[in-house]
Amino acid sequence: MQITFCPVRGLPGQPETVLSVSGDVLTCDGIAYDLSTVPEGGCALPEGVHPFQGPILREDATLKVTLRVVLGDDAMPEQPGDAAFWTLNANEGAVAIPALRLTDAGAEHDSPEETE
Repeated sequence: MQITFCPVRGLPGQPETVLSVSGDVLTCDGIAYDLSTVPEGGCALPEGVHPFQGPILREDATLKVTLRVVLGDDAMPEQPGDAAFWTLNANEGAVAIPALRLTDAGAEHDSPEETE
């Protein structure tokens, strides 16, 4: 499953979106979305309350979705704008949102190259 994230900052203390994939089932914050009915070469337009942004596609046997996700308090305020940064392929299990983290900034700041 190819996932492109559409990140938003959560309110202070709001938990980050939790995702996992099992086959054609995407679970988002505890709600399972069975996408197995999307045919090869087809698309689905979700209705109601859901995390999807735009159509859900299946191309070359790969589901392609764009998801609105909430970033947690540990996400840096400034995030990359490049869509490629926010796109990944998920096969099975938990899916980590590829946001820059405040802990990442601290690690970069403390690197030996910057302390010379």
